[in-house]
Amino acid sequence: MTVKQLSMPELVDACVELGIPGVGLWRAPVQSYGLDQTAKLLRDAGLTVTTLCRGGFFTAIDPAERATALDDNRLAIDEAATLGTDTLVLVSGGLPAGSKDLHGARERIADALGELGPYAEERGVRLAIEPLHPMYAADRCVVSTLTQALDLAERFPANQVGVTVDTYHIWWDDQAPAQIARAGAQGRIHTFQLADWTTPLPEGVLNGRGQIGDGAIDMREWKAYVEAAGYTGPIEVELFNDALWARDGREVLTETATRFVEHTATRP
Repeated sequence: MTVKQLSMPELVDACVELGIPGVGLWRAPVQSYGLDQTAKLLRDAGLTVTTLCRGGFFTAIDPAERATALDDNRLAIDEAATLGTDTLVLVSGGLPAGSKDLHGARERIADALGELGPYAEERGVRLAIEPLHPMYAADRCVVSTLTQALDLAERFPANQVGVTVDTYHIWWDDQAPAQIARAGAQGRIHTFQLADWTTPLPEGVLNGRGQIGDGAIDMREWKAYVEAAGYTGPIEVELFNDALWARDGREVLTETATRFVEHTATRP
């Protein structure tokens, strides 16, 4: 999504050219290009699919809506398996229209995880709950902290359910470093993502993720936390940013790779 202006073949070519070994994919562009075609394209290029995004949206009260969401998540799990990634990132869902019941919404997430976890395990896929910044709690994700995400995940085996650690969503939380250690001790850090926090936020706030190095987050510090917790997996950069999307995609990808090295490399 950082360079969604690139077609799938353009993205693959740019990653190969820049020496980027893996890419996190989103379902819509994969479906648009073709699931099997995408899997072959990346496989032939020697690229790893680090994660697939997204599943989730589990908080509906209406039985028919809930059934539809579960069916879509089973499809997402199947797509992840076809692409060869072991991680499906979950955005859990906001409050249903007219509801103010955060506790009830979170329990419905747990119910869905209980149904989907074994299905995912059978296909070699892990579910990674992503806590989103509290400004998204009403409409997008009632799971706002790593503490909440782990409290849900711990009800299930670690090879079924873990968490996504995303700097953009948790950098403000002084409990997050301890929760990263907690997640690492249980083998529940399923993916680690970077984006910076810049202000003012845009209208609608969704597309406000800053380029690495442009904002308030010390990326090197957060990388150290996940490494100390035992995480050795891929690190993704996920930027929703209209200004970046308006630029040349290869230029943005080159800049992002350079910023990644600049702001995460261990200082001598």
